[in-house]
Amino acid sequence: MSEAAGPERSTAVPDEAGDGWRIYRGDDAVVRDLPLPAAPPWRRFGALPGPRTAPAYRIGPQEADVVNAALHLRRPLLVTGRPGTGKSSLAASVARELGLGPVLRWPVNSRTTLQDGLYRYDAVGRLRDTGRSRELAAPEPDMGSYLRLGPLGTALATGRPGRPRVLLVDELDKGDLDLPNDLLVVFEEGEFEIPELSRLPDDHPDVRVMLTGTRERHLVHHGLIGCQEFPVTVLTSNGERDFPPAFLRRCVRLDLPEPDEARLREIVRAHLGEDGLRAGEDLIEAFLHRRDHDRGALATDQLLNAVHLRLGGVELGREGLLGAVLRPLEEPEPGLG
Repeated sequence: MSEAAGPERSTAVPDEAGDGWRIYRGDDAVVRDLPLPAAPPWRRFGALPGPRTAPAYRIGPQEADVVNAALHLRRPLLVTGRPGTGKSSLAASVARELGLGPVLRWPVNSRTTLQDGLYRYDAVGRLRDTGRSRELAAPEPDMGSYLRLGPLGTALATGRPGRPRVLLVDELDKGDLDLPNDLLVVFEEGEFEIPELSRLPDDHPDVRVMLTGTRERHLVHHGLIGCQEFPVTVLTSNGERDFPPAFLRRCVRLDLPEPDEARLREIVRAHLGEDGLRAGEDLIEAFLHRRDHDRGALATDQLLNAVHLRLGGVELGREGLLGAVLRPLEEPEPGLG
């Protein structure tokens, strides 16, 4: 085959030495018209075949009791733990088990401010469209079209008595030092003001503003958003910094430990069934050894990835593939391994 002719096409690949699981071979010699194997249940989207199941979640009874305490007290739950211990998944688990609807997610980074969580106002867009309307002698655009409540604002606005929304504030410790203190007033009062609306004339007290994650709108009266039911709020932290005592006093704190062998077995069984548990016995042992003895941070979903590959016929022991799948999230410092 000449270079100009391009790769040959093939609809089948022979099983060479039991490595038929290799879909991609990196030789660019043949175009292989092969379907990809089924994705894990938790990684199926859109029209992919098979249902996309919500990830199973398992925590111990002591940790569940702390969650229940936060629910009874209507206090934010501050969840800390190493990466991969299931901090972010806890919010989805609570929402699913209590039937509280989709989780409102607010990821935090170093540039995040309180207003990002409360609302966004597109002043430039409104000014542009207002000028255009005046040129055309058309009615001015509705102000509510330029205001959208953020995840925190939506959680406060849309909760109903006995049916709060679930809000995940993810990686709060990555935020600005002032963010926890800025949250205190909102957490205590359960309300906030939108100045752009409160300044409107008295003959225009009501504005319908957009909600995050939906096309629905919420009626705001005189610019004030107040909750009927405080949202189930899960704040996650990787423990990268401490929070002010005043903030901690208003939270219920939960430290999620790394799952032990029994809990790992429960997690594998919940996600991949008895077949997955049988196929993954040695992988669980390898995972525990690497995590606990090699001093490398590993996430539980890395173990699930390994077991899923095993179920698909992938030979994890060959050529360092297991090491790639179970590679530590944080490499140990030299001399500590």
